Amino acid sequence: MIPMDHTEADLAQVLHTGPFHLALRTAIAVRGLPLQRVRHHLTHRGITVGVTSLSYWQQGARRPQRPESLRAVRALEELLELPGNSLIRLLGTGDGGAGRREVDRPASRAYSFLMEVSGTVERLLADLEVPADGGLHTVGHHERIRIGAGRELLGRESRQVVRAHRDGIDRYVAIHHGDPGCEPERVRVTALENCRTGRVRRHRETGLVVAELLFDARLRAGETHVLGYGFEDGTGGPSTEYVRGFTHAGGQYVLQIHFDEGALPARCRRFAQATTGAPRGGRTDLTLSGRHRTVHLVEQGVRPGILGIDWDWE
Repeated sequence: MIPMDHTEADLAQVLHTGPFHLALRTAIAVRGLPLQRVRHHLTHRGITVGVTSLSYWQQGARRPQRPESLRAVRALEELLELPGNSLIRLLGTGDGGAGRREVDRPASRAYSFLMEVSGTVERLLADLEVPADGGLHTVGHHERIRIGAGRELLGRESRQVVRAHRDGIDRYVAIHHGDPGCEPERVRVTALENCRTGRVRRHRETGLVVAELLFDARLRAGETHVLGYGFEDGTGGPSTEYVRGFTHAGGQYVLQIHFDEGALPARCRRFAQATTGAPRGGRTDLTLSGRHRTVHLVEQGVRPGILGIDWDWE
């Protein structure tokens, strides 16, 4: 832990070891600059960064990734009298000879192939400064869906294993798309295991909730991470299906649907789609287990596309 009275030696050490947010916070403290003054100096250099963003950067709640944000980081190196590329290197951007390391990543597909509301998803991700490729792909995913007595989607929980295919990854972004009538402002995000909730963005018209799940350490390319998280909903109308889109190939996916004993479906089926709007194929009837009131599917070696389970009510 860096002591409260920061010294040049502390700064030199954390610039070498990282992480980025701690190095930035230490540098600002050593130079004795309040965030308002930092923002003021950046403005004089023609760079606009809010105090809130600077605060997020030094807390580790957000990482600068956009080109204009990286330009601000370079200006911070000059303003704080730091060696060139010392902060950029800790972001793992591949600049200044740092050489971001990457490993082979699976084949992928854009959100536009998987979701009718892909444009809104991409705008929410951009607001979180999340690149199109988040630097992670899934190795294994067990998802459990709960359907309530009113036939509504009560919530879902995920246990997920992800692997980084790029250095410096410290978060996963989860997307929840509620059923028609969903009230996103009432949907609660829960960090269950090996993560904590970061920023959350909501879009009422589409029922979308996009949430950052922050790790305690940055992953290097090839490293894996296990996390658990959930969304508590219960705000939408009667649910008739659950659909999962996969941007990357590979890994195992298990989907389990649990029904309330007071609202049991007449028939359940699994299905697959190549893209949204394409015909649903691979249909298989699923038997509802009597005592546990669940159906499930298991997919080995997931391919980019869509998998899901739909059901009919009496």
